[in-house]
Amino acid sequence: MDIYTKTGDKGTTKLFTDQEVSKDHIRVEAYGTIDELGSFIGWAKHSTDDEIKTFLEKVQNQLFVVGGHLASEGFDYPFQIVEQDIVELEKMIDQLKVRPEFPPLEFFIIPGSTEIAGRFHIARTVCRRAERLMITLAKQYAFDPINIKYVNRLSDVLYTIARLYEDNVQYVEWE
Repeated sequence: MDIYTKTGDKGTTKLFTDQEVSKDHIRVEAYGTIDELGSFIGWAKHSTDDEIKTFLEKVQNQLFVVGGHLASEGFDYPFQIVEQDIVELEKMIDQLKVRPEFPPLEFFIIPGSTEIAGRFHIARTVCRRAERLMITLAKQYAFDPINIKYVNRLSDVLYTIARLYEDNVQYVEWE
């Protein structure tokens, strides 16, 4: 795989199918945001405990699968997200919520009372943007909807991790 291909010099890129598309194509926006999400998770995971870090490394690998599907119009991508992957995300949420340091949820919180919480809130919002782009993409192109479900549940995981690392939680005050 070459580092530079020069197709980007004219504002285009190639999908796995070798189809050339504009860099602002919804498909490129969607898989590019998944790539961005993986990078933010990579940054955030280094301040977590080993259990969460190991879990997030698996998530980063699975995001390559999601991105591959988004970049594969008309291509039978060899790797799949399966229902068990979503179950594992849900199990992680359930495990984190019972930790003694997990703060109760009373109202909307102001994100980022700690640096690590802020990192995970950024990852969470990038994840939700990726999901919105995937929904837009799905209106125009077919891909397995389990990928949207996975990204939706992942945003819940990232929110839960961010909440775990909040300290002196500040709630939104409605006036």
